[in-house]
Amino acid sequence: MAVDISIDIAGIKMNNPVMAASGTFGWGKEYSEVMDLSKLGAIVTKTITLKPWEGNPPPRICETPSGMLNSIGLQNEGVDALIKEQLPFLEKFKTPIIVNIAADSTNGFAEIAMKLDKIPCIRGLELNISCPNVKEGGMLFGIDPKLTADVVRKVKRTTALPVIAKLTPNVTNIVEIARAAEGAGADALSLINTVVGMAIDIETRKPKIASITGGLSGPAIRPIAVRMVYQVAKAVKIPVIGIGGIMTGEDAVEFLLAGASAVQVGTANFVDMEASTKVAEGIRSYLENHKLSSVKDITAKISI
Repeated sequence: MAVDISIDIAGIKMNNPVMAASGTFGWGKEYSEVMDLSKLGAIVTKTITLKPWEGNPPPRICETPSGMLNSIGLQNEGVDALIKEQLPFLEKFKTPIIVNIAADSTNGFAEIAMKLDKIPCIRGLELNISCPNVKEGGMLFGIDPKLTADVVRKVKRTTALPVIAKLTPNVTNIVEIARAAEGAGADALSLINTVVGMAIDIETRKPKIASITGGLSGPAIRPIAVRMVYQVAKAVKIPVIGIGGIMTGEDAVEFLLAGASAVQVGTANFVDMEASTKVAEGIRSYLENHKLSSVKDITAKISI
């Protein structure tokens, strides 16, 4: 039986449902030396801001049991550098490029979206709403339904590109946030971003991360992510992209069964530079072994 693992997320056609997650794949240049980027469903760029951001002071990454903590602080060279220096390389590939963007105001998000709107190789925008809104006293956009809706609505007014809202798990009710994003016009949702965590060096008695807390990623958060994907997928009508500790094809299938239409591979890229393509092949093997012909045959097919 022929197996078709191609998908369409909000008009973004992908040859498989596996994307390289933001912040874990750089600009793809390093990975292109050991793998064929065209075998990815899509590449989500590291987060881009309007102006260059220096990021947080070191140490800003440490290993934890079944995961890692990071507090990079969205270090990047700004949207103009992305356009001039990175996109000329990425546009050589047929793989869809989704740009992850962040700002400290709704107008900042909109301004970045306007700059990226007409660039042919960019197929979508992913909104990093796990960042502070300076006009709201530093409150994170993604922990408040109104702020989430405001930024999604503002970006949708300024671009024709599909808009994916990336949700933080550090909330009391992620379904409420998801519905707010959907109501404001989001074309898809990706979840989850990292879980706030902390690690202490017991010899120095100091936090292992200079900013004290960081974002926990890796297999340790997968059960949390699967639960949230399941809850959100039941509550919204737009596609859900699952993220959180996916290391193998079997892990990805778990998210698909929970209701995800696609997945992103993040921390695994640091362990194995070909992790994303191996996950895609793992999904294909699962479908073949179960005599299924399409990813849709397992999407939201959990048996309860």
